Amino acid sequence: MCSIFGMFDLQSGDDLAQLRRQALELSQRQRHRGPDWSGVFVDAGAILVHERLAIVDPASGAQPLRSRDGALALAVNGEIYNHRELRAGSDYDFTTGSDCEVISAMYRDGDTDFVNKLNGIFAFALWDGEAQRYLIARDPIGVCPLYWGHDTHGRLCVASEMKSLVGLCADVAAFPPGHIYDSASGELRQYYVKPWRDYAHTQGSSVEPAVLKLAFEQAVHRQLMTDVPYGVLLSGGLDSSLVAACAARFARERIEDEDRSEAWWPRLHSFAIGLEGSPDLAAAQVAADALGTVHHGFVYTFWEGLDALPEVIRHIETYDVTTIRAATPMYLLARRIKAMGVKMVLSGEGSDELFGGYLYFHKAPSAEAFHEETVRKIDALHSYDCLRANKAMMAWGVEARVPFLDLEFIDVAMRIDAQHKMVDKSGPSNRKMEKGVLREAFDGALPEKILWRQKEQFSDGVGYGWIDGLKVQAEQAVTDREFAAAAARYPFNTPATKEAYFYRRIFEQHFPGEACAATVPGGKSIACSSPAALAWDPAFAHAADPSGRAVRGVHDDALA
Repeated sequence: MCSIFGMFDLQSGDDLAQLRRQALELSQRQRHRGPDWSGVFVDAGAILVHERLAIVDPASGAQPLRSRDGALALAVNGEIYNHRELRAGSDYDFTTGSDCEVISAMYRDGDTDFVNKLNGIFAFALWDGEAQRYLIARDPIGVCPLYWGHDTHGRLCVASEMKSLVGLCADVAAFPPGHIYDSASGELRQYYVKPWRDYAHTQGSSVEPAVLKLAFEQAVHRQLMTDVPYGVLLSGGLDSSLVAACAARFARERIEDEDRSEAWWPRLHSFAIGLEGSPDLAAAQVAADALGTVHHGFVYTFWEGLDALPEVIRHIETYDVTTIRAATPMYLLARRIKAMGVKMVLSGEGSDELFGGYLYFHKAPSAEAFHEETVRKIDALHSYDCLRANKAMMAWGVEARVPFLDLEFIDVAMRIDAQHKMVDKSGPSNRKMEKGVLREAFDGALPEKILWRQKEQFSDGVGYGWIDGLKVQAEQAVTDREFAAAAARYPFNTPATKEAYFYRRIFEQHFPGEACAATVPGGKSIACSSPAALAWDPAFAHAADPSGRAVRGVHDDALA
């Protein structure tokens, strides 16, 4: 994964040399995402800058990618997992082995719906100099970040991270996932629209456990595409442990060689972090021992986490409480992973959204309500878990891939009637816990204590002292007088707790202005739940703390 910066709608009187220098300086703000190489493209109508983290084809995949005739220039942040199949069906004259070059090929081949055929995570800007046309697009779930806005001269600017647009674009905003902008029409179009969004389309549908298992194994296999050392994040929870179990199966063969030769790094390394004595560190070691990974469990102290907070908020570009709590240990873990020479990791984000894994789903009143909330959670991922995993890891130049959000696997998981995903304490054994359908599919793949481990939010699992300590520090850092005036200082998304105020104040130092604040969703945030979900239990509406432990009647008795 990398970073991109683009400037479009340049005018004939523009000083291209000066704009090139400006674009380079702005792109440098996100160079942590791509420390391996920098590339610049300048034309009369567009400037593209790319900061590269070389994962696939390190030798020849430098960007911006140019077509053989020089007319096309492409800057991409991401990975296209089905690039080999797409290459095979194209007559395009490829110039590199980069997985991303298929984007130029499909555009040149005239495929008007080509973005829908990409299975991957991506944010890209494509310039066609001959047609004086540009396209900007973001992957369907928003795993890769992307922001856009206009400078004072009306030029459209795009960047992987908001920090590159601060001070340049007063109207900076997140580019919406699953959309493409075409300058030829001036239209921002949603290209990713799935029938499973409607509960009625899924009603009565089920998937055999073996089919669900195979679909996920194939997703992990696709995402092991790499030419550099990699590993897995292993918290010891269900999701990360399943990712690790599947990755361990395929680690010995080289995926890019279609499993015909031995992998360059055949031993799978796994990584965990937590406070001394944390639940995650203990569970991760159990899972690692069972799977045979080379495991690295790192301990951090509360004060190391607190010291990192300002940099964490600067990197992840949010003031959301849950996201910051979880991003901080992940940021510290990324630094340790980088120091070991690993450039890519697989992570377990997305499972809770697909299968209703958050503890408040225990209170869902109906299958339809359950399904609607999973769809809403998927739509919000780009603002929360995807943002956290991507930016916390990329702060140190480590790419995080998310197999549960593989587009083919999402289709399989979301076609299942939510009736089969719901918790039923009086029903069969596999229904008495969240994500029972997923646990059943992988029966025997993990130790029972891991396969049936109760859901812990990452910020809880690293050690309860982390969240509790943050609350104490915020209480000391924010005076009663300051907090009483919170609505006057922050009328938009007014902080509901002193901890939220503490984070908002740090965010504002790096990202001033209403536009930046508006990139962070507002509202109640019990596990980022919707107003409809808050109505499932009256206790939810009065809970300001988004920790999983705060979901009354669920965390403590989920196994009862």
